[in-house]
Amino acid sequence: MSLFAVIVLTSAALFAGAASYISMVEHPARLLLDDEPLLAQWQPSYARALPIQSGLAILGGVCGLAAWYVSGGWLWIAGSAALLANWPFTLMAIMPTNKRLQAARPAQAGPDTRALLLSWGRLHDLRSLLGLISTLLFAMAMMATA
Repeated sequence: MSLFAVIVLTSAALFAGAASYISMVEHPARLLLDDEPLLAQWQPSYARALPIQSGLAILGGVCGLAAWYVSGGWLWIAGSAALLANWPFTLMAIMPTNKRLQAARPAQAGPDTRALLLSWGRLHDLRSLLGLISTLLFAMAMMATA
C-alpha cells in the first residue's frame, strides 16, 4: 500500500465525515433557529468550512490520481473523479447561493434567506454523497491492491 493510498482514503473520509456532519447535524440544527440567528450562524460556519473541505477534496483527488498512475487501478481514478467533482459542482451549483447568503445582512434575514438556506442544505447533501462515494471507491481500491 502506497503513501498516496493512505492520504487518499484519509482525505476522502475526512471530507465525507465533515460534509455528512454538516448535512445531518449542523444544518438541521441551525434551521431550528429564527431567521436572523440562522443566517448569522451559517455565515461564519461556511467561511471556516470552506478551506478545510476544499483542501481535503484537492488533496484526496490529486493523490488519488497519483495512486491511479502508480497502480493503474480504475477505482482510484473513479474515486478521484467523485471527490474532485465537488469543485465544479460547488462553483456552478452552490456558489450562487453562497454568494447571496454571504452578502445578506443577518438583521435583514427573513423568509427569502431561509429559503436559500433550505436550498443550500439540499445542494450540500449532494456534496456529502460525492464524498461518501469517493471514500467507498478508494476503500475498494485499497482492498483490490492489498
